[in-house]
Amino acid sequence: MKAVRFENYGDIDELRVVEIAKPQAGPGQVVVAVKAAGLNPGEAAIRAGLLHDVFPAAFPSGQGTDFAGIVDEVGEGVDEWSPGDEVAGWATRSSHAEFVVVPSDQLVRKPDGIGWETAGSISVTGPTAFAALRAVQATEGDTIAVSAAAGGVGVLVSQLAVLGGLTVIGTASEQNHDFLRSLGVIPVEYGEGVVERIRAAAPDGVDAFIDCYGHGNVEYALELGVAPQRIDTIADFDAVERHGVKAEGSAQATTQAVLTELLGLISEAKITVPIDGVFPIDEVRSAYRDLEDGHARGKYVLGMDVVEYPGEREGERAGTDEGSDQAT
Repeated sequence: MKAVRFENYGDIDELRVVEIAKPQAGPGQVVVAVKAAGLNPGEAAIRAGLLHDVFPAAFPSGQGTDFAGIVDEVGEGVDEWSPGDEVAGWATRSSHAEFVVVPSDQLVRKPDGIGWETAGSISVTGPTAFAALRAVQATEGDTIAVSAAAGGVGVLVSQLAVLGGLTVIGTASEQNHDFLRSLGVIPVEYGEGVVERIRAAAPDGVDAFIDCYGHGNVEYALELGVAPQRIDTIADFDAVERHGVKAEGSAQATTQAVLTELLGLISEAKITVPIDGVFPIDEVRSAYRDLEDGHARGKYVLGMDVVEYPGEREGERAGTDEGSDQAT
């Protein structure tokens, strides 16, 4: 089967698509034929070695947490799943592959009517969004600011906050402002002067701040007068030590209950997961180039049935990535 691997810390060019043996289901495990697997910035940070002290890689390393697919094989003692079941779930650095093996309790049923790309892209961003909102004690009637509000985590934080009765101010590039307005978010342009623009959008003040981008946003939150205990960052861990703010929300926040709730909200059309691009696995480098460019609206996804590049970006068609090879 095809799987994404990297053998050293480094940039995108370290990624390889290799042929490895298909996994087998051990006791309590399930093998899933992956239909779609989301990309997350944390994977890029792990590959670059930026999170070595927290999440060290063992080489050659796989990658990928999000996925959705069809149960292929169940191991001894697994009664709740059968071959052919449509599921979503989460893995440990292994979902960017044609097949993945996981414990049976890391799967939930995919509701009918939710596409593979959507179901396979939320097991990191969705629970992270829930955890961040809990961390800042988000309460109906509050005003909350969200940086990178159109990104993978930010767009879910924003929608969940609106759903909870909060006023949401979201920083984003101007090209995403109409989109954010359609979700009930008050958009403001990021960059120089953003504090003043947020103040203008929230004349009565900002109660909480969720930073999904880093790059000084924690300091902006403090300048806005937000209490440190009501600031959560998923992108600036140095600021946690400097200012005593929170850093809650990661793939470790994922549970069956949370993922099931998220899929239910999507199925009921209460929240949406925008998909900015779907790439075949052989285009994984192109996918991460777009992700690391930092201007995604929602999620990028590897689609295992995709046979062509999903579209043209900036007028150029991306060819098949170099770096596919064979391994045993």
